[in-house]
Amino acid sequence: MLWTTSFDIPEGESKINHHKPIFSIGSCFSTMIGEKLAERKFPILNNPFGTLFNPISIAQVMEDAALEMPINTDMILVRDGLYLHFGMHSDVVAYSQDSLERLIHKKQQHTKQVLENASHILITFGTAWIYEYGNDGQIVANCHKQPADLFEKRLLHPDEIQKSFSGFFNILRQINPDVQVLLTVSPVRHIKDGIPEDRLSKSILRLAAHDLTETYDFVQYFPAYEIMMDDLRDYRFYKEDMIHPNAQAEEYIWERFKTAWVDPKTFPLILEFEGIKRDLAHRPFNPDSPAHIKFLDNLQKKLERYSRDFDFSKEMDLLRKQVHSRGK
Repeated sequence: MLWTTSFDIPEGESKINHHKPIFSIGSCFSTMIGEKLAERKFPILNNPFGTLFNPISIAQVMEDAALEMPINTDMILVRDGLYLHFGMHSDVVAYSQDSLERLIHKKQQHTKQVLENASHILITFGTAWIYEYGNDGQIVANCHKQPADLFEKRLLHPDEIQKSFSGFFNILRQINPDVQVLLTVSPVRHIKDGIPEDRLSKSILRLAAHDLTETYDFVQYFPAYEIMMDDLRDYRFYKEDMIHPNAQAEEYIWERFKTAWVDPKTFPLILEFEGIKRDLAHRPFNPDSPAHIKFLDNLQKKLERYSRDFDFSKEMDLLRKQVHSRGK
């Protein structure tokens, strides 16, 4: 007897490998996939402007970076002595306006560089509900806990999303003609808007993603939302908040993603890197035993070997701390 409703996912023709950079942006699902790729040493820039939920803000930050647009200082605010930008997540923060502008400019430069060279851009839509700020009705990515009467809340129309991304895609293909774009709809439910309202929102996002894949041959769709809603149709796959996928669900979605979109030639390396991560997390019964000392020595040699081609600096630092802490 089958206890899930699994379905086939079309494989990408041009798959992700370790040779060219990847760019990931959008809701927390994009962060999760980006982290999975980064842990396996794929060269990726993951959500440089922090978690972004609505498609318009996602397209805007990429377009601004690609065109080297000046920073919109009208969207800068001060909260508790910290400077933030309405077009970005609160992770992008500084102690002065000047330092915030420098930080954003640096992120834009890095983003443009990766967009110009990326093999794949992973974009995750989180919600179609938006908040408009000020007399001009500028769409914000984050309200930064400002008074509700400063904003007008409304629902995006699929045509608005299509128009926004059509503009960005036209720019993108000029600076990177060979790039592949992979769209997803976040499996995380935004139930603070209401359950029916969230389903309406996801429907709009899914329709917009479909329209974009029909319009552009370099744009594909990965069904992360559908995997969570149908294949993993059980609350045992959610965290305690009953909203976010738990580690088991994330791992399952990652495996489906890997099968569809990651080059199989990288799988042996992926297994090696996953093994290194497990080894670093290992906690011995006796840190000073000859067996564990030999284990650490072999792990160090493995890290040194792979460090010739991949960045294992963090892992090397962690290993040094483990070696230094022995006997304490």
